[in-house]
Amino acid sequence: QMQLVESGGGLVQAGGSLRLSCAASGRSLSTWYMGWFRRAPGKESVFVASINWSGSGTYYADAVKGRFLISRDNAKNTVNLQMNSLKPDDTGVYYCTAGTAGPYKPDYWGQGTQVTVSS
Repeated sequence: QMQLVESGGGLVQAGGSLRLSCAASGRSLSTWYMGWFRRAPGKESVFVASINWSGSGTYYADAVKGRFLISRDNAKNTVNLQMNSLKPDDTGVYYCTAGTAGPYKPDYWGQGTQVTVSS
């Protein structure tokens, strides 16, 4: 079993930045894909970004490429999402995820952290 706890959400104006963090416990992250999904109000959760176990492979949704940066520290069991040039469309609950079946199919989800971008 793995527990994922997100932090760093909040309210920011369009064009601003936020950094989300995720702390994992229960298992070592060293063999897992870690990632982030977002659920906007009234919509399904969508993929945002993911990173492979070594950090050598990163994956981004087209909507966030060039603005978001995902990173991980396996020694600290953490994964981060640096979000720059935020837009109102980035608003939603951001979930930290972990899985072994690739970057888009997580097995575990955190509780989520709210990100609100005002125009």
